[in-house]
Amino acid sequence: MNDFTFIHAADAHIDSPLRGLEQYEGAPSQALRQSTRRAFENLIDLCIVKPVDFLVLAGDLYDGDWKDYNTGLFFLKQMSRLKDAGIRVFTLRGNHDAASQISKNLRLPSNVHDFKCNKPETTTLDDLKVAIHGQGFATKAVTDDLSLKYPSAVPGHFNIGLLHTSVTGREGHENYAPCTLDGLLSKGYDYWALGHVHTREVLHERPYVVFPGNLQGRHIREQGSKGATIVKVRDGQIADLKHQALDVARWKLCEVDITGLSQDEELLDSVQNDILDALKKAQGRLLVVRLVIKGQGPLHASLSQKQEHWAGQFRALSLDLSSQNLWLEKIIFQTQAELDLDELKERDDPIGALLRALSDLKDDPQRLKTEIEESFKGILTKVPADILDGIDLSSHDALKALIEDVEQLLIPQLLSGATPQ
Repeated sequence: MNDFTFIHAADAHIDSPLRGLEQYEGAPSQALRQSTRRAFENLIDLCIVKPVDFLVLAGDLYDGDWKDYNTGLFFLKQMSRLKDAGIRVFTLRGNHDAASQISKNLRLPSNVHDFKCNKPETTTLDDLKVAIHGQGFATKAVTDDLSLKYPSAVPGHFNIGLLHTSVTGREGHENYAPCTLDGLLSKGYDYWALGHVHTREVLHERPYVVFPGNLQGRHIREQGSKGATIVKVRDGQIADLKHQALDVARWKLCEVDITGLSQDEELLDSVQNDILDALKKAQGRLLVVRLVIKGQGPLHASLSQKQEHWAGQFRALSLDLSSQNLWLEKIIFQTQAELDLDELKERDDPIGALLRALSDLKDDPQRLKTEIEESFKGILTKVPADILDGIDLSSHDALKALIEDVEQLLIPQLLSGATPQ
């Protein structure tokens, strides 16, 4: 077998709309909306500069049906760049760009092979002695194990299985084209190039079974370095495999604990240090930070009563650290007062009675759900979705957490004699 190098990428989601950015003042909307294209251009640049012999794309090239032909024309331009460099491309459709999802189409350049969606097929690169097996999604919700019908390995070739799948299931991803690791390994392939899961993961080594992750994070659930996997093959064996970052914007959840902090400046310094560390790791990319202030301590009273002031302080701090490459996307306050609620619950006064009533309510899921529904009937449907920010009001744990928030906000004010806000 010849020596060669290829790149495995997936889930480019070109032109993902990233809706809702306009509601945030100062949001770098244009930069974020262009980020999927810029990351894909970085991938093509990498292929040419290395250079590589071929590129495999394991589904979800697009985020859904094209808004117009510009999306497809952008992809064709990048493929033509690879054609000029003599680089072949092998791609298939995933759940987001399944054959049933994309209504527009353009003729692909001759260097691009798009695998069929009705059955698995094999294409060979005779000069490299490589066989690539794959099948795309005909519809969005493929629930069959497509890998079962993949052919056995071609003798005397380096065999690659290209598949968009959840394997045995991954949190946050629909369970599409489910399969088992043992089933994949039984095919005798040298490398499985998977797509669908947006977090990089090596499921098995020798043979390698790899999710490269997506090219560009698009929200706070897609944190950290995003990119593709470079695979070097020598004498028919994988000699080197590594992740290459290609993202142009990076998302980061910064959680700062107020426990042990007593001065405002201490908190500001802690936030500054966390963001500076994230900026360093982002290496000049646009950094999108969601800041969560949590923990118990004496700063809780100020943080809970003057949230607008503190939000302004944190945003001013972020502008001072980097006015161009940093956006503080959201600030969430999750602090608590230093209270011994168990001790307070034993008091023979209205505060003790209130805490006992709240405790009984938390321990009765059906009553808690009924009380919330009755108290907020007609209001919840009018509350903007971002206010709830992922709170599941049908979940007992979520409702219990809300009651605990009430305790932390209300009890300190009652103890101080202040009028509850």
